[in-house]
Amino acid sequence: MQIHKHDAIIIGAGGAGLMAALYASKGGADVAVVSKLYPTRSHTGTAQGGIGAALGNLDDDKPIYHTYDTIKGGDYLTDQHAAKILAENAVDAVIELEHMGLPFDRTSAMRISQRRFGGHTREFGKELVRRACHAADRTGHMILQTLYQQCIKNDVTFFDEFQVVDMIVVDGVCAGVVAIELGTGEFHIFHGKANFFATGGWGRCWSVTSNAHALTGDGAAIALRRGVPLQDMEFFQFHPTGIYRMGILITEGVRGEGGVLINDRGERFMERYAPSAKDLASRDVVSRAIYLETRAGRSIKNRGYVHLDIRPQTVNRYFAEEGKDRSDFIDDATVERKLPDILDFCRTYLGVDPVHEPMPVQPTAHYAMGGIPTNVEAEVVIDAAGTLMPGAFAAGETACVSVHGANRLGTNSLVDLVVFGRRGGLRMADYVKSVDWTDLPKDAGAEIQAEFERIRQGSGKSRPGELRAKMQQTMMDNVGVFRTQETLQQGMNDLAELRERFYNDLHIDDKSRVFNTDLMEAWELGCLLDLADVTARAASERKESRGAHSREDHQQRDDENYLAHSLAQHDGNWAAPSIQTSFDKKVDLSLWEAEIAQGIAEDQQKFRPKERVY
Repeated sequence: MQIHKHDAIIIGAGGAGLMAALYASKGGADVAVVSKLYPTRSHTGTAQGGIGAALGNLDDDKPIYHTYDTIKGGDYLTDQHAAKILAENAVDAVIELEHMGLPFDRTSAMRISQRRFGGHTREFGKELVRRACHAADRTGHMILQTLYQQCIKNDVTFFDEFQVVDMIVVDGVCAGVVAIELGTGEFHIFHGKANFFATGGWGRCWSVTSNAHALTGDGAAIALRRGVPLQDMEFFQFHPTGIYRMGILITEGVRGEGGVLINDRGERFMERYAPSAKDLASRDVVSRAIYLETRAGRSIKNRGYVHLDIRPQTVNRYFAEEGKDRSDFIDDATVERKLPDILDFCRTYLGVDPVHEPMPVQPTAHYAMGGIPTNVEAEVVIDAAGTLMPGAFAAGETACVSVHGANRLGTNSLVDLVVFGRRGGLRMADYVKSVDWTDLPKDAGAEIQAEFERIRQGSGKSRPGELRAKMQQTMMDNVGVFRTQETLQQGMNDLAELRERFYNDLHIDDKSRVFNTDLMEAWELGCLLDLADVTARAASERKESRGAHSREDHQQRDDENYLAHSLAQHDGNWAAPSIQTSFDKKVDLSLWEAEIAQGIAEDQQKFRPKERVY
C-alpha cells in the first residue's frame, strides 16, 4: 500500500474538517484532507437557515442568552462549559467568516442580517430574538465554499474521493487511517501524528431523512470498532419540516420569517403545544406535535403530513392578530428573495409554489446529537474520566462535545463546526510539534483489506439494498420520534437478524475494483447497522424522556438517574459485537450556580421535569 505522511490528517471535508485544516495549517502543520467526496459536495452545503451568533444587530442579544438557550434546548444534558464556549466564540467566528468573504445578507445599515429561529430568546426565555446570521437560505453552502477557498489559499493538500475505512491504533495511540482510492480500488495508508474525524452523521439509518446518501456514519463506526465508546447515541433529532416522503429539509428559517404549521382543519396547531413560542418551539416539541396531530386524525387528508404555510396573506393575517409592526409584514418579493432555494426545491420536487400554496411537510431524521466523545479542544476521550486517545481528534456531527445535549438548538450545527473545528485545528498545530511519530505496524491495513475481500467474494442471497431498506424501515417504525421498550426491543431483534445476514449471507454483483459503488455501499451498510444497533441499545437503557428521546413508557425526565451521558462500548468483535452502555459520565454543571443560574431559576425549579408534548 502507498503510505502518505502528514502531520495532521483530516478525515472529511465539510465545515468542521475544513476549519480544522485551515487552522492547523495556519499553525504551521503539514495538513492533508482525505474525503470521499469533492469538498464542496460535503453535507455542510445543505445547511440552509443560518448560523447563530449573538451579534445583536437587530435585537438586544448577548452570548449568555445564547448559552442559556443551548442548555435549555438540550434539555439540560448539555455540558454547560462547552455551551458557554460555543456561544462566546460564535461571535468572533461569524465576523471572521465575513472577513474571509462570506456574503451574508445585510440590514439597511449594512450589518449582517439576522432572523428568528426556534428556541432563540433573550433575557433567559422572555422574548424571541433574531440571532441567525444568514446568506439567503444557503448559509451552509456559502460557509463551505468560503472555507474551501481559504484552505486552497493556505496550501492544504486534498485527497478527494478517498474513502477512509479504518483507524490505525498502536498501543492506544491513533497513528493514522486506511483509505480506499475510489477511482482505482487501491488501499492507501495515511500516517499522521494527529488524525481528525469530521465525517458527519448517519441519518441514512432511517427511511425518511434530510441526510445525503453519503452520510453513513463511517467515522463514528470506525472509532467504535477501534475501542472508542460512542456517547449519547440515543439522541437523534427529527427536524419537523422535511418535504413529504422525500425528507429534503425545509429550513426552520421559513418559520423564522413568519411561516406557520397548519393541520387538516386549517388550525395553527402549535398554539396548543407551545403557547408562547408556537411554531418556533424547539424541534423536538414541534416534531412530536406533528406526530400527535397525525395520531389524532388531523394530518392533511389523513396521510401523515401537515402544511407549512409561508404565503404572505396567511403570514400577515397572523402578524396582524399578534400586533406586529407593519415593517414585519411580507410580500411575494420578500419570500422570493429570502428563501430562493426552498422555493426551488418545492417547485422542482413537488410541483408546489410556496408563494401561492402551502408546503406538505413531515418530520425527517436530521441530526445526531451523539457521537465520538471529545473535550472542548476536539480531543477524543475514551472513558467517563476524560482519558484521551493520543493522536485522535473529532468535531462536527460525528463528535459529541456535548454541546447539543439531548436536542440541538437550530443554527448550532454550523456554530459547532466553525467553533470546535477551529479549536481542534489550533490544538493539533500545537500537538504535532510536541510529539514524535508513532511507528506503524507491518500489517497495518491487513484486517480491513480482509473485510473488503469478504464482502467482495460473498456468495449469499442477501443484497445490500434489501438489507438497507429493512434497516431503515425498522428504525423509522421502532426507533423514531416516539419509543417504548416494546418497539425498541423489536428494533434490536430486527437489527440482529440483519447483521447476521450482512456477515453470513451477503452478495454483491460488482466484483471489480474501479469505482465499485456496490462494494462501497455494502461496507457503508455495515457502518449503518453498527450505529443503528448502538442507537437502539442506548435508547433502551435510557428509561426516561429527554429532548429528542421520547419514551411513551417513561414520559418524565429523570434527573436523579439519568442526568448523565451514555457511553456505548464495543467489544472489538466486528461480526458479533457485544455493546455495553453505561451512564457514568456526569453532566458538567460548572456554570449552574454562575451566570445562568438566575435565568434557570426563573424558567423552572432546578431540574424540575419540564412539560412535555405527549
